[in-house]
Parts: sequence; structure tokens; C-alpha cells
Amino acid sequence: MPEATPNVRLRNWRQKADLTRAEMAKMVNLTKIGIKHNLTCDEERIRRWEAGEVSWPHEPYRLALTDLTHLDPEDLGFVPNKRARPLSNSPILVDTLVNAPRAVNLVEQGEGENDVRRREFVGLTGAALFSAVIGQPGTAQGRDLDIENLAAALVDYSAPADSPINLESLTRAVATAKRNYQACRYAQVTAMLPALLRKLRAACMLLHGDDRLRAHTLCAEAYHVTSSILLKQEDKGLAWLAADRSVQAAHASQSPLMIGSSSRIITRALMDGGHHRAATDAARSAAERMHADLTALSPDDLSIYGSLLLCGAIAAANTGNRHNTSELLDEAAEAGTRLGHDGNHMWTAFGPNNVLCHQVNVALRFGDAGTAIDYARRVALDKLPINERKATLLLDTSRAFLMCSQHDKALHVLRAAGELAPEEVSGRPAALRLVRDILAAAPISVRREAREYAASLGVSA
Repeated sequence: MPEATPNVRLRNWRQKADLTRAEMAKMVNLTKIGIKHNLTCDEERIRRWEAGEVSWPHEPYRLALTDLTHLDPEDLGFVPNKRARPLSNSPILVDTLVNAPRAVNLVEQGEGENDVRRREFVGLTGAALFSAVIGQPGTAQGRDLDIENLAAALVDYSAPADSPINLESLTRAVATAKRNYQACRYAQVTAMLPALLRKLRAACMLLHGDDRLRAHTLCAEAYHVTSSILLKQEDKGLAWLAADRSVQAAHASQSPLMIGSSSRIITRALMDGGHHRAATDAARSAAERMHADLTALSPDDLSIYGSLLLCGAIAAANTGNRHNTSELLDEAAEAGTRLGHDGNHMWTAFGPNNVLCHQVNVALRFGDAGTAIDYARRVALDKLPINERKATLLLDTSRAFLMCSQHDKALHVLRAAGELAPEEVSGRPAALRLVRDILAAAPISVRREAREYAASLGVSA
């Protein structure tokens, strides 16, 4: 057999990119094609390509190389094989990905004494698992104007006009606002809330009897969404006002479930203001009241109860109290086990995987980045019922990788979050700070990609 001709072009590309063979292999696996087809490129495969032992790689690897280098295989020195057959265009079903452990795990456990830092990010399936089409976020000027309109609606104390009120229409509008929020379509929610809040306020004042109770229930939900949006924008004052309005409306509705639900947003507002001990007590007390008042817990009851415990656990972690945090997480995990699935009862997205997501966040708050990654590895991302929860998990995982100095993984996870939920990254100050942190600390091998991604978001170092 004639001696193989070295593939100088491929080797030159790798060296110009300042990558080792092992690093290039990882990047092949982390391309969209690599994630979609669960590729397992390694250092030996790169060596064989560069040595000319493989003249024309199989199609998934060719596509991944093109995705990585933005060059055709021929431009990289490969010689086409006439017998090569195209890969099937059949879509990969969610069930197929779920049954492939590497496809749904956030990270793969490594080996050796430093295994926590060497756990591999195998792919978040942001594009592969989720086909939801997310609209482009609005401009910063548009968002600012909508927040101003929202502020005006929150402090509008004028007497409402005596006009017909359609509770069915208001119910649909509140449900739409909740769905858009959970899908991370924040600009749409913020634009529609001012008019909706005014209509709901009028309904609460003008209706009577059961209709008024129902209007208060809707009002509690709408103010809950409002506060959630404002918390993401770090507008503490308005967020607190909206959270308080949600609790007042919940009590006026006389619904124990709604009172418990609104207690969650008050807990979050307290945490955002730095009142972590008060937030812990508020969440625990609300959960205990629910547990005492309800003998047979329905899925709605369990979801609100478990969500309150999770809120309390996050607040307790902020106080540094590991015992209280662990106790609340254990109780929430028990509620998740009793529920038995990840649902979205009462708009909570509560379930066993949501408990794991909160364990990731708790570990981060204690500075245990390796533990956070370990929990993230166990999350079945496709089982989480809402994009907001998925994106939050990805951002937490990105932060954990950054804390472990795994800058390439941090950036890839962050980009997966941005692909899944653009407004969760481009429109949130906390997410943009994470982008800056990655950019500031990125080594040479990651810096260019980090700089380009940051520039696409309008972020500078």
C-alpha cells in the first residue's frame, strides 16, 4: 500500500486556530451537527485525519467540520469519495434523543482525582430537542418604553370607566401573558400588561359576588407576571409593588391556592431586596399553612407547595444556612416524588427535574460549582415543561463551568440558552454580566468566539 499523504491543510487550520488535537475534537462534538448526531470525535480521530489515513470522513463528521471551520471538506484537504452516501434527512425524534443518555445529559462524568473539573459538556440539545420558534427580542428603546408604560399602569389610581367587562376574555388574556412569560417572550408580555392591568383593576372594582372573586384571582396572576418581568429587569421598586399587589389580590380572591401562589413572588421580591431570612420564613410559613389546610393534596396543591419550598431553599442558601436549605430541598423533592412528573400546574413548572434545577442553583450560591455541574448532568432537559426554566438552568450551568475555568463549555452552554430563549440572554442584565465575565476571562482559544458572541449582543468588555 502506498504511504498516506499528510493532510497539511487540516493541520494548518488547527494550528492557526491555536487548538490541540484534543481541543479540536471536543469542538467537533460541540457543533450543532455534533450534538444532533451524538458524535464522539477524539484526539486519535483528528490525528488520523491529519496523517491522511482517512481521505474522506463519514458525513456527520464532514458536516461537523464544516460547521466548525466554515470551510468545505475539499478546502480542508480531504478528497471526495464517490461511494459516500448522504446522511438520511429523517428528523431525530425527541423520544430518540431522550433514550440516548449522552444526548440529554448536560455533562458527562470524567475520571480521576480532578473529575469534577474534567466533566465534559456533551450538548444541550437546544436546537435539537426544542423546535419552538422564539421571536426576536425588541429593541432596548422599545423595552424601556414598555417598562415606563407598565410603571404608569401600576400607579394609576383613577376611577375606572363603567363599561362592559368580559371575564372570559380577561381569562384568556391572563393565560396568554403567563404562556408568553414562560416561553421567554418578555417583550410581548411587557407590551400587553399595562392595558390588561387596567382592565383587571376595573373588573375588581365594578363586579360583584363570584365574578369579583374570579377577577381578583386573575389580577393576582397578572401582577405575579408583572413582578416576575420586573425582577428580571432588576427594577426592585416596581417589582416589589407588583408583588404586593399580587398578594393583596390573592387574599381578596379567598383562594388558598392563589394565596400560596402569590407568596412565591413575595418571597422572590424579598430575596431580590436582600431580605433572605425574611424570604425564607415567608416561604416556609406559606408552605406550612398550605400543608395544614389541605388534607388530600391535588397536583395543583402539590405544585404550589413544592414551589414554595424551593423558593425557601434558595432564600435559605443566600443566608448560608446549609441545614435549612437541605431540609427545604428534601421536602420539595418529596413533593416532586409524590407528584410523579414535571407538569405546569398553576403555572409552576414544578416536578422532580425542577427540584434538580434548584439544586444546581443552590450549589452555585454555596460556591460548589462542581456539585452544580453534577446536578445539571442529571436533569432531563426535555422534561422541563417551559423554556424559562430550561434557559435559567443553562445560565446556571454556564456560570458553574466558568467558575471551574471551563470557558469553552461556559460559552457553549450560554449560546445554547440564547438559541433556546433569545430574550433570556439579550434582555436580562444578569445574563449580559455573565457574557462579560466569560469574555473577560476567556483564554486565547475561546476569546475570538466569545468576542464575536458578545458583539452580537451589543456587549463590550
